[in-house]
Amino acid sequence: MKRWNKRLLASMSVTLAIVTAMTGCSDSGNNGNKGNDGGNDPAPTATEGEVSNVYELGKEPLEFSFYGHYDWYTMPEWGGDLATKWIKENKQVNVVPVSSGGNAKNKMSTMIVSGELPDVIWMERGADVEKLRAEGMLVPFDDYLDKYPNLKKWAGESTLDMLRSPDGKLYQFPNWYTTQPNGNAGYLVNKKIYEELGSPSLETTDDLYAYLNQVKANYPDVVPLEVGQTAAGVDIMVSAFAENRPYLFNQMIAVPKENELVSLFTDPVYRELLQYSSKLYREKLMTQDAFTQKREQVEQKVVTGKIAVYVASSPTEFGAIGNSKLSEQDPNAGYIMVWPVHKEGLDRNKIFPGDYKQLGWNVNVITKSAKNPEAIFAFLDWFTGPEGQRTIMWGPEGLYWDGVDSEEAPLFTEAFTTDLKGRDELMNSTVNFQWNGNTVYVDNSKIKFESTLPEEKRNWETRWQSEITWKTQYNTTEFVNLDPAGDTEEGIIAQSVFEIYEQARAKAITTAKTDEEVVAILDKAEQDAMKVGYEKLLKFKTEKWQENVSKLNSAK
Repeated sequence: MKRWNKRLLASMSVTLAIVTAMTGCSDSGNNGNKGNDGGNDPAPTATEGEVSNVYELGKEPLEFSFYGHYDWYTMPEWGGDLATKWIKENKQVNVVPVSSGGNAKNKMSTMIVSGELPDVIWMERGADVEKLRAEGMLVPFDDYLDKYPNLKKWAGESTLDMLRSPDGKLYQFPNWYTTQPNGNAGYLVNKKIYEELGSPSLETTDDLYAYLNQVKANYPDVVPLEVGQTAAGVDIMVSAFAENRPYLFNQMIAVPKENELVSLFTDPVYRELLQYSSKLYREKLMTQDAFTQKREQVEQKVVTGKIAVYVASSPTEFGAIGNSKLSEQDPNAGYIMVWPVHKEGLDRNKIFPGDYKQLGWNVNVITKSAKNPEAIFAFLDWFTGPEGQRTIMWGPEGLYWDGVDSEEAPLFTEAFTTDLKGRDELMNSTVNFQWNGNTVYVDNSKIKFESTLPEEKRNWETRWQSEITWKTQYNTTEFVNLDPAGDTEEGIIAQSVFEIYEQARAKAITTAKTDEEVVAILDKAEQDAMKVGYEKLLKFKTEKWQENVSKLNSAK
C-alpha cells in the first residue's frame, strides 16, 4: 500500500494499503495475435484444450533475483521466517535480494547502463515500466496466462486489459488488484488517552481541533496529531473538506472538474486543507518534525503510544503492532479507529480518506535477464493463487490453518485465536514479501472466519477494516497511469510542477502564520507552475484520464 504513501504502506497496510479484487474469468481468444518481442520467446502458446510444457513448480530448484524499486524497501531474508522457509524447502524456490541502497533512482539507472538488470523488478505502474518495455528489456506474459491460470482467474480480463502496454501485450503482474472497496487509510486513536479524556466526539474537523488541544494540555510528552513522514497524513485529511474527495487528487496535482483536470493550487478544497493543517502545525498540535523524521521514528512513536491520533494511508500497519504491545502491558491501552473526520455540514457517508484501484498498488515485471522467465511467472502465479496466499499470509499448513473448505478458504486452527502473539509476529514478518497479493481471496478468507468469532477474539486489523476502512475508500481506477514518461516534454514539466508543489506544501504548513499567507503561497505556486507548462501537463493528464474512462466503459 506509493510507498509513500504507502502503503502508507503498509501498506497501504497493507498492511499497506490492502485492496481486493476478483472479476469473472473469461477466455483469452484475443491473445493469439499478441506475439513476443523478437528473439526471446518465453514459451509456445498452448492449443485449445491442451496445456503444453507446463513448468512444474517444486520439481527442480528455481532461483531468481528480486529488486524492490523503492528507497524505503529492504527485502527480508528469504527463508528467515516460517512462510518463506516452507516455500524454499517445499517449492525449491530461492529469491536473491537486490537492494536499492536507499536510492532507487540511481540504482535503477546504474543497472540499466551496466546491462545487469535483476530477474524481477517490483515497482510502480506507469512511465518507468513503459520505459523498460520500450527499450526491449521486459518479457511479455501473454503466452503464460492460460498455462498458469491464477492471475487470469482472480484478476479478470478487464484488469489485465487496463495493464496492457501500447503494443497490446501484458508485461505487468499486479499486486493487490481489486474491484471492491478495501484499504486501510484513516484515523487511528490512542484508546487509553481518548477514554481518559472522556471519549469526546471526534466526528468533525472542529471536534478534532478541540480534542488535540485537550491532548496538548494534558499529555505534554505525547504528539497530539501524528501525520507521518513528509506530512503524508495531511493529504489524507483532504477528504474531510469535501464529499467524494480522495487524497489521490493531491498526488495527481490535478482535480477533476466535469470532463477535465484542473489546477490543484487554485482548488478551494486543497486551500482549506492547507489552512487547517497550517493552523494545527503553528499551534503545535501536529508533528513538528513531519518533514524531517524517518519512518522508524514514526513507528516508534505509534508502537510506544506516544501519539494521540495518527492519520495515514495505512495506520493499521503500525497500529496493529502498537495495539498488541500496549494492550499486553495494560488491558485498557491500545488503539481504536474512528469514522473519518468531516467538515460540519458534509455527509459522513461520502467522506473517503483512502482509495482503491482495480489494478491494485504496484506491479512485478520480469526482465530479459531472467534465464527462465516462464518458471518465474509460474511461481508468481502460484504465489497469487490460494495456496501461495495462504502460506505467505498465515504461514505453512498445520500451525494457524489446517486444510481448506469448498471455496479453498483456510480452516483456521485454535492457535489462530489463542496464540495471538505468535500469529501476529508471523504475519508481520511476511508483509514485505507480499509482492502480488490477491486481496479478494485474502480478505474473504479473513472475513469468513472472523464473522464466526465473538468480538473479543477477532483480529484487531480485520475488525477495523470491516467496520470502517473498507467502507471509506473511493474507487479511483479511472485515474491510473496518468503520469508522462520522465524524458518527454510533459515528463520534464511534471517534475518541475512536482517540485513547486512540494515546496509550496511544506512552506504553507510550516511557515505560514495566517490563512492569508497560505493563500499567497498557493497563488505563487500556481503562477510558477503555469510558467513551466502546467497547463500542457493538465491537458496531457486529461487525455489519459478520458482514455481510461473509455476503456472502463467499454468493459461494462
